[in-house]
Formats: sequence, structure tokens, C-alpha cells
Amino acid sequence: MGGPFDAVTDTIFADKSVLTEDYQPDEILERDEEIEAYRNALKDVLFGRSPQNIFLYGKAGLGKTAVTNYMMDALQEEIQDRPEADPLHVHELNCNGKTVFIVVRALVNDLRGPDEDEFPKRGLGMGDAFEALYEELDATGGTHLIIFDEIDHLDDVDTLLYELPRARSIGHITESRVGVIGISNNYTFRQQLSAKVKDTLMETEISFSPYSADELRAILEERAEKAIREDGYDSSAIAKAAALSARDMGNARQAIDLLRVGAEVAENQTEYCVTDEHIDRARERVQRGRLSNKIRDQTIHAQLVLETLAHLETDDETPARAKEIYDLYQTVAESWAHDPLTTVRSVHSHLSDLQMLGFLKRYERNEGLSGGQYYEFELDDLDPELVLETRQEIEDVADES
Repeated sequence: MGGPFDAVTDTIFADKSVLTEDYQPDEILERDEEIEAYRNALKDVLFGRSPQNIFLYGKAGLGKTAVTNYMMDALQEEIQDRPEADPLHVHELNCNGKTVFIVVRALVNDLRGPDEDEFPKRGLGMGDAFEALYEELDATGGTHLIIFDEIDHLDDVDTLLYELPRARSIGHITESRVGVIGISNNYTFRQQLSAKVKDTLMETEISFSPYSADELRAILEERAEKAIREDGYDSSAIAKAAALSARDMGNARQAIDLLRVGAEVAENQTEYCVTDEHIDRARERVQRGRLSNKIRDQTIHAQLVLETLAHLETDDETPARAKEIYDLYQTVAESWAHDPLTTVRSVHSHLSDLQMLGFLKRYERNEGLSGGQYYEFELDDLDPELVLETRQEIEDVADES
């Protein structure tokens, strides 16, 4: 009796890894202006000078991380032939759901290495963590570029961005140089920083705009040539995936996912050429997966607020005021054994952020002297069932870990 995989004898893919999120291309297409701005901000490193601070803005899938990885690799390679350059150390941290203490502690332990004692999780304060960081930076020496991905999700970010960029100028470090690279999906992030932090940063800002259909088509054609076997796709399918993604968010990751899933659909039907029809079928699957990932990218309390709105919408109780949302939010948080936020104001802040990110619709109400002015919220074209399924999966994984 044959096994379940006996019939799997052929594949449409030549190298499927080219269509995955962690693939790093040798060349970055359609981001020449951003690469030039990045190069100008980093070139001081080649001459042993302190790097500029850099902040990258743009929605997910617009190339911020890919360009950053490309520039770090290129800089590491270039300084090998530059006698004036100091040794370069690149540190990458994701800030989603983290505090400044957790981030600084992670940097300290990264610098110390696996054979040294870790900086403790408890018993020491923020000042101790920064002091340990400065000691480790100077002990290591050289130039340090610290990449903070999703920096807009970091609690008390002002403290981090006030301390690190001025560490050398005020004498906290003398044997090393530090540059901060912040990556944010929030174009208004800088406006939320305090005046003293803005003055300290003096950063280069690089904004990543959505790709056009022609730009996405060029990216997809380059990927398809490597990922899919010869004669395995129609040029019209490439054009369709690019056009759909450009019309939606101008997102390269979405376009690449459409191509990959379209190829999977074709292969599962034992059809070994991706057509427009396969891209159409892939679109629904990709959109659902994208929304789920966007939910996962939010902080735990933002997720709980979304889950609360999903319950309210399922019960046909939206739009709802912040106070109504807060009352149910407390129950939802406690049901998952999370400590809820303690004020309506704190939940209202998450509601405003989620509305700005496109998860929610907000309606302004004005009932005059009798009821005053207030806002109501509801999900914005987001399937409540998807929200609830995603939240269940997140908590299930957390229970297993």
C-alpha cells in the first residue's frame, strides 16, 4: 500500500525560498532614492566618525527591513577595506510589546555574550541597566549601530532616545560610538516624541512610499525568474499580482505572497503554470493571512481591545463608546489571565491608535447640552470571526510556551 506522498512527484517551484519573507535579495530593486539617503547617513562610519541616527517610516512590506539588512551587509563588507573605519557591531531588536528596561537588558546581554553572567531581570533599575550598557559598549569598542524595529511600540521610548544618542557627548561612553536606527510603521511617530528628544536625535528621516504597479511588476519578475521553473508562469499573472497589490497597499510583501500562493494553488491542482485565475484564488487567502498577521503585530492590550470590538460586533452592539468597550475589555482581559489596563483613558488611547492604523472606524457624536460630544468605534471592514480566531491561536501558542 502506497504512502500519502507517493503521488507527489513534481513541483512548480525552482527555489521556493525566494518567495519567503526572510529571503534577502542580492540587489534591492526600486528603492534607489532610499538607498542613497541611507548611504549618506552612514558614510561617516567609513572614516571612524560617529554615525548619524536614522529613522525609517513606512507601512509593512515597503522594503524598510530589506533595505536595512542590505545596507548593513554592504557596510560591514566595505569597512574591511577602510583602514580609518572602526570595527562595526550591528544589533537588532524588535520593540513590540517591550519596555525600555527589557530592550536595554537585551543589549547588555548581547554584548556580554553567552559565557558571561546575564544582566538580571529583577532587582536592578533602569539606571543600572543603562550603566551596564555603557560599560559593555566601551569594553567592546568600535562603532555600534542599534536597530530598533517597531520602535513606535516601545513603552517610554523618550527615555531610550534621550539616553543613547547623547551617551558619547556627555561622557557615558568614550571608547565606542553609537548610532540609532529606528524602524516604524507609524508616519506620525516623531510627532509623539518630546521636544528634548527631537533636539537630541538630529536624525535622518527616510520615508518609504508605496510601490507603484510597475515597480511591483519589476520586483515580481525578478523573483519569479528565480523561484518558479521555466515556463511556470504567465506574464499576465505577474502583472495581475502587481496591479492588485498596488491598488491595495503598494506592498511588495503582499505581491510576493500573491505569487507564491498562486503558484501553490496551481501546483495543488496539478497545473504547472501560474495564470490570472490562480492569482484571483490566491488573493482571498493572502488577504485573510495579512489581516491575521497585522493583528499579531499589535501589543497585547491593543489585541484585547480588538477582540472586545469583535465580540461587540458579533452581538450587534457597535458602534460603541469607549466606556462600553472598556467594561467588556476588562472581562476579556481577565478571561485570558491578563491584567487589564486600569482606566478608560488608556483604552481610549489604544482605540485611537487602532483607528489610525485602519482597524477601526471612529464616529464623532454631538448631542449638545444634553449629551455632550463623544466618539463611537467599530471594526473597519475586519471580519470579527477572523479577529477571534487569531486571538485564540495567539493565546493557545502562549499556553504551550
